[in-house]
Amino acid sequence: MNTITPEDFKVQTQNIAHQQLSDRSTTYNLGESEKKIEKALEQTREKLGKLQDTLYAHGKYAVLVCLQGMDTSGKDSLIREVFKDFNTRGIVVHSFKVPTELEQGHDYLWRHYIALPQRGRFSIFNRTHYENVLVTRVHPEYVLGENLPDVTDISQVNDAFWEKRFEQIRNFEKHIAENGTLIFKFYLHLSKEEQKNRLLRRLEKKEKNWKFSAGDLKERKLWDQYQQCYQDAINATSLSHAPWYVIPADDKPTARYIVAKILYDTLKTYSDIQEPELDAKTKANLGLYRAQLENE
Repeated sequence: MNTITPEDFKVQTQNIAHQQLSDRSTTYNLGESEKKIEKALEQTREKLGKLQDTLYAHGKYAVLVCLQGMDTSGKDSLIREVFKDFNTRGIVVHSFKVPTELEQGHDYLWRHYIALPQRGRFSIFNRTHYENVLVTRVHPEYVLGENLPDVTDISQVNDAFWEKRFEQIRNFEKHIAENGTLIFKFYLHLSKEEQKNRLLRRLEKKEKNWKFSAGDLKERKLWDQYQQCYQDAINATSLSHAPWYVIPADDKPTARYIVAKILYDTLKTYSDIQEPELDAKTKANLGLYRAQLENE
């Protein structure tokens, strides 16, 4: 299998020239059959599961995994396949839908802040705080529903508004990173043609019909706008402490393996993530405790 590294997919920081999504392929050749790619994923996710146990025992870092992508890009199945070997006590998946009345009564980051992982745990955001500079940017009328004191007309939802929101997101991620949260942001980069094929499969296969919504077709007509908004958001917020990774997503097994490999390879660089040592007294008396149990 071809060797890959996290750097192959990372969007460089703002100090580098503006990144064009159109320059990045939606496919990637790992040089192996689908069966061997799935086997490699299985091996990688097993190692990730063991690393999760160590991170849980260590208890000093939290891990936030953010997944974004167009409809049908494979977010749900990626979560299922990549994190299959995790202990459920150490991972929570949050799927953010249309904000509830309670959530609308707070600032747009509130519902994401309260879903952040505790130290020692993983949280996966299936759709994320970036919806607030993606969907709302394509549909700026949604911002009026936030009842913001300084936004009373859609004309106020302008370039300055979005730059301020990018700054707020950068500050949010900087704050949590400085307090022990390791942030991974994955954009599942899907081609328009492959999305069409996946939508057709939802219509053709009875067991997938439930996934189809007529709204998917309405949003598909806005494809180019979404691509521009993703590109702007990624370029504005990919920083060393919270990098974006653009994952070729036309082939699901390949995308899953790449995400798992990035997570594992990056987390392994934190050499301080180790299981804690027993205190000296307990360690000195291990033989005694063993004898007590054996002599019951």
